[in-house]
Amino acid sequence: MEISEDPEFCSMIDRLRDEIENASGEVPEAFTELVELARALPVNGDREELHRVLTEPGRPLWAREVAAYSLGVAGDPRAFEALVLLLNHRDPERCVTAAHALARLGDPRTARAAAALATNELRVAYALLPVRLLAELRAPESVPALVTVLGRRLRPDDPHWRVGLACVEGLGTLGDPRAREALEAALPHPRLGAAARTSLRRLDPAH
Repeated sequence: MEISEDPEFCSMIDRLRDEIENASGEVPEAFTELVELARALPVNGDREELHRVLTEPGRPLWAREVAAYSLGVAGDPRAFEALVLLLNHRDPERCVTAAHALARLGDPRTARAAAALATNELRVAYALLPVRLLAELRAPESVPALVTVLGRRLRPDDPHWRVGLACVEGLGTLGDPRAREALEAALPHPRLGAAARTSLRRLDPAH
């Protein structure tokens, strides 16, 4: 798929254009030029300018995000660190974009980084996208990390129950029998129980 046809790329560009307009009242020419550079990437193979945008001091966040995403979906490992930082951003829409690019980057470090972010209890408010990314990656780190995070989200009054729900759903998607004990522990939870039953059935249709 050409990047210009990538729905996530188009959504990111629309979001960033709105952010810039709301902040300054107009979209700078540099934004349009960078978008065109990103769209041309699959054709001309020129990644160096995007890498310069990504690493040059003083570049705005929107420029680094466009460059990181474009390099990431193109499989350039130099985008990895920037995408991991965006995956842990306070803005959930940036996290979504970063997760999409990381899943397509194919870097072996991605699962370890996602597991570290997901299991960092100090950053649990931002763990939703790392959890979902782990389920999508189906990496060796995925099940242990999701089981760990789910175990911390089992209090009925836990404010981060949506993270627990993502763990339950991800473990069902992964279908690994090692998740059984954690999913059974989630059955009594008022918000997680129904999803836990569904995921357990995916582990064992006779459950």
